[in-house]
Parts: sequence; structure tokens; C-alpha cells
Amino acid sequence: MQVRMARDQDVTQIAAIYRPSVTDGATSFEVEPPSAAEMARRMRAVLAFAPWLVCEDPPAAGGGVVGYAYASPHNERPAYQWSVNVTVYVHAGHHRRGVGRALYRTLFQLLRLQGFYVAHAGITLPNPGSVGLHEAFGFRPVGVYPAVGWKMGVWRDVGWWQLPLQERPATPAPPLSHAAAQVLPAWAGVLGGGGDSAVAPGGSGGG
Repeated sequence: MQVRMARDQDVTQIAAIYRPSVTDGATSFEVEPPSAAEMARRMRAVLAFAPWLVCEDPPAAGGGVVGYAYASPHNERPAYQWSVNVTVYVHAGHHRRGVGRALYRTLFQLLRLQGFYVAHAGITLPNPGSVGLHEAFGFRPVGVYPAVGWKMGVWRDVGWWQLPLQERPATPAPPLSHAAAQVLPAWAGVLGGGGDSAVAPGGSGGG
């Protein structure tokens, strides 16, 4: 498998991976799955800020996008600019194959290069697989919004987890823009020099 930056032609597969989280469960609080065109709009907005990554099967295994992850602003207020929210989704047929771990591992390295210091993840509860994946990376619970959303006939809790990405300085410089960070030599190193990062086979604790 390879982790690489998302491309326009990936949006149909990305939308298909996301759809069951909207239609079949409470992982997402959306009630109508976004179209490929809407997903493309969202992806462009994210890529103006931070990476949107996909994990792709090799051609010998059929190819295709099997998962994706991205970061978004935690809050628009200026004092939050060093904090992000992170999201990962994996195709139902590829859980426990290391896809979620590979995506997050690469995403967090790139976010550090941009100059972000803390990542947050909101998880609809219960979701032991997602909790396990995040806690395996060092995320720790920081609170729960009880009964904050109503979906599929039930009031749902959302838990929040936080991960320090790197040591916080006394006076941080503003994070680099996504465009500025991509020209760093270390950025190409994380993505294998050509926009891709190889993923070793192996199981993950979730995703």
C-alpha cells in the first residue's frame, strides 16, 4: 500500500468510503451522504490548509483508495491556529490492515512540519475501534459531550481526544501554510520524495 496526497480523481472513491458512516451508523452526524462534487469541494478547502491523504492498494491487489485522512482547523479564532482536528476513514473491507495507522503516521509527521502542536479527534461513542486506534498513537481523552447529537433514533455522546504533536515553545511562530510546507525537503522525505509513502503490511488496532 502507499500513502499519498489526495488527487481530484480520488473523490468518487473517497465519497464511497465515507457514505456508510452517514447512512449505516452514527460515526458521522451527517444524515445525507455528500456527492463526489461536494467531497471535491471539501477536499479543496482542506488542501488550502493542510494535507488530505489517501492510502491506495497496489495494482497487484486491485488498486484503489482504501482509506483517507486529513486535518482541519480546530477553531477559527487566531489563538487556536496551532491546533487541528484530525479525521480518518477506512474502507470497511480493509479494517485492521494498518491503513488507519499508516495514514495517521504520515499525517502527523506532515502536521509537525507545518508547525502545529496539538491534534484533536471527536469520536461518536461507543466506538472501541476508533478509540483504540487513537489511543495507540497517544491520544488521551479530554472530555465528553453527552447526548449532543440525535441520529437513528438515539441521543449520541461524542468524546474528545487530544494528542500533543510536539513540544510547545514559549512563543510559537505561526504555522506554515500548506503550500509553503510542501517545498520543505523534509516534506518530500515523509512522502517518499514523489508524493507517496510506502506502507509496510501489518495489522492495526483499529481504523
